Amino acid sequence: MKVNAIIFLLLCWAVLTPAWSEPSLKIGLLKYNGGGDWYANPTALPNLAKFCNKELQTNFYDEPVTVEVGSPELFNYPFVHMTGHGNVVFSDQEAENLRKYLKAGGFLHIDDNYGMDPYIRPEMKKVFPELEFVELPFSHEIYHQKFDFNRGLPKIHEHDGKPPQGFGLLYEGRLVCFYTYECDLGDGWEDEEVHKDKPAVRLQALRMGANIISYVFAR
Repeated sequence: MKVNAIIFLLLCWAVLTPAWSEPSLKIGLLKYNGGGDWYANPTALPNLAKFCNKELQTNFYDEPVTVEVGSPELFNYPFVHMTGHGNVVFSDQEAENLRKYLKAGGFLHIDDNYGMDPYIRPEMKKVFPELEFVELPFSHEIYHQKFDFNRGLPKIHEHDGKPPQGFGLLYEGRLVCFYTYECDLGDGWEDEEVHKDKPAVRLQALRMGANIISYVFAR
């Protein structure tokens, strides 16, 4: 077994330890170049971590850790979240590092915060030139963890009025990247006063986020 695979197994064990013990794992927040606001939704991941600790008995620290695409530190985080509204640029070294991370067992969740789509698709092509994003069917396991989403992703913010879509990159049959589009889950994870979403809407967003986390660590 490769060293990276062993590291991921140990980290997955850590996240499933009882929630009453000391926090043992942090969510990674991906920092990228190009000018896009990778730091958007600052209260989103802390709220998701707290929700997962309560509902899934996970063991996350409240605060995420910022990790750069090209950094070897990326391999310390089994789950990495990426968001923003605008431009994204991966260098060749960054694309290769992200590819190695995902092939080794890492997982990337990309949440389009509106306006990210035309930029992230060509950059992920640098990472996996041989793969295409495919829309996941509503029957996919990621929609049926602790919470059932029989119609796929919840619609959190309207934006263009398009239906929300969940796309995936499948490497050797394994989902390594989940891309949530026209959904804006991260906005629904934020503090209530930020976007003033109704409690029911925020709950759906957090539940779907918990499903993603559950899926990643149950693989």
